[in-house]
Amino acid sequence: MSNSRQRDSDEHADPPGIQIEDDFEPFAQKDDVFRRSWWDETIRTAKAKLFYETYRNPLKTFRKADGFTQKDYALRNASWHVSDIFTEHNEKQDRREGFSDAFTLQRDVAEQQITFASPDEATAEIKNVARRFGADLVGITRYDPRWMYTSKFSDISQTERPNDIPDNLPYVIVTAQRMDYDLIQTVPSALSGAATGLGYSHDAQVVLSLTQFIRNLGYNAIGSMNDSGLAIPMAIQAGLGEYGRNGLLITKEFGPRIRLGKIFTDLPLAIDQPIHFGVSEFCTICRRCSDGCPVKAIADGEPSSERHNRSNIKGVKKWSVDGEKCFGFWARQNSDCAICIRVCPYNKDYSKWWHKLGIRLAGTWMRHIMLWLDIKLGYGQRVKPGKWWSPNM
Repeated sequence: MSNSRQRDSDEHADPPGIQIEDDFEPFAQKDDVFRRSWWDETIRTAKAKLFYETYRNPLKTFRKADGFTQKDYALRNASWHVSDIFTEHNEKQDRREGFSDAFTLQRDVAEQQITFASPDEATAEIKNVARRFGADLVGITRYDPRWMYTSKFSDISQTERPNDIPDNLPYVIVTAQRMDYDLIQTVPSALSGAATGLGYSHDAQVVLSLTQFIRNLGYNAIGSMNDSGLAIPMAIQAGLGEYGRNGLLITKEFGPRIRLGKIFTDLPLAIDQPIHFGVSEFCTICRRCSDGCPVKAIADGEPSSERHNRSNIKGVKKWSVDGEKCFGFWARQNSDCAICIRVCPYNKDYSKWWHKLGIRLAGTWMRHIMLWLDIKLGYGQRVKPGKWWSPNM
């Protein structure tokens, strides 16, 4: 058996970079800063309401600034369209699937169940199919109740309700979809928001298809995106990457430029082990995200269990982002922000061999040199959105 597998021991070990303390409390979905922006009047400002409205309706007046024109918003909103179809299809039943609720657009579980020779064989099959369906990364971890929301929150009815993911689905398949590198380079802009929308639209297709495949095999499976639980610690446990200063998952393949999905299932699978390639050590010396954040929402010190506000989980020592400051900036500029992704030294095009070499060296004693080179060579600088529209300019 490969040593990349983790069995019964350390079943609920702390994900690397996230230290659980004695006063730990699981998180309620209501306290997520995006859910709060629907009910908490300290966050649900006029600008916040306009922020959400512009994903469905054109602005009455578009800014003249490069990257915030009608064409930029048109592309951003079109990129979200596939994801939006799944999110909105069940709103009359008080569900926003993919963001507040798990997906229900699935056919019944097959009565006849396929038997695999071993969990390793089943895992190889699932990962092969996931990649063929379009998943850029896929890993397996155990269901960990610490990361499940203690209760769900409806944006529509503004009410809490029990988390409807059953605890008899002991395995979690975590998928990651890359976001477009060139679009991220134009952050902050409405145009760059297309990278986020495309990530979620691709994520929805992969998660729904893979979930149905497992159900067709005769096993229960429930597909999920941003709903039901905290995806980043699950992804770390599933071996997809490490935790970064910017509060995001850092992967070897795409840095922080990814979107996550998850599938809860009772299909017996082999468990992946967390990986380590030097992110914590590099983030300790790097301040590019905290220096680049216009509202200083990212900590520039050591990991801490201090909470900025109720949108931070209690009893976890880690680098934490101030969600109120972060979302406030999103609302004021009328589009999502990913400056912390754009400027991150791990945000590279890893199809190029020299970037693959660079990420390896960043995990060694040469990390100071690699950080210096990253700044010296101008990586992470904003590209004018007009250049994206006219790449030959």
